[in-house]
Amino acid sequence: MSLIDLLTGNTSNQVAEQAENKFGINRNQVIALLAVATPLIISYLRNKSQDAKEAEALNSALDKDHNGSILNDPSQIEARQAEGGSILDHIFGGQKSTVENQLSQNTGISIDKIGPILAMLAPVVMGYIGQQKQQSNVGAGGLGDLLGGILGNATNQAQTQQSSPLNDILGSVLGGGQSQSGGNPLNDILGSVLGGGGNQQQQGGGLGSILGNIFGK
Repeated sequence: MSLIDLLTGNTSNQVAEQAENKFGINRNQVIALLAVATPLIISYLRNKSQDAKEAEALNSALDKDHNGSILNDPSQIEARQAEGGSILDHIFGGQKSTVENQLSQNTGISIDKIGPILAMLAPVVMGYIGQQKQQSNVGAGGLGDLLGGILGNATNQAQTQQSSPLNDILGSVLGGGQSQSGGNPLNDILGSVLGGGGNQQQQGGGLGSILGNIFGK
């Protein structure tokens, strides 16, 4: 399963459905949030994994608690929400409030609901990474390359999918109509995560600026 498959498939829909039912938020807004936040979480983890101790801690957590079963068991999504909050505290640290504020501004989801929805998402992302880790058979030393590969492959896939329901959702929710990548909002997001896209990050209120502002670009 690729990252694009995760964002467009059944798991993403299950998260969106549960968040919609619990918080009364438009499903498309939730899906747009997932599409932005998921690569952001992976990017933060990739940066952390450059530190040997952080890589060992992440490797241990993946082996112990994140075998990917959550991807096929929607009941875990809400049940592991508290755990997800702790995961986000560790991943974002002192930048957590900045990340949440930026995501709230760009998706239109109120700040009091952004955190709980992200907490539902975090164990799903960790489960996905754990699944990919098992399939690739890598240890702590290979996590940085694994996470970078996940983001890079997603960017390549997004470039070949100029028209998709996810891009339509992102365009409508996040204002991606002015995208400089030929109308591919998801590609703008992923390009920003990987430090590419130049002008994409400067579009006021646009997709690239979401991650660019968080990273101080």
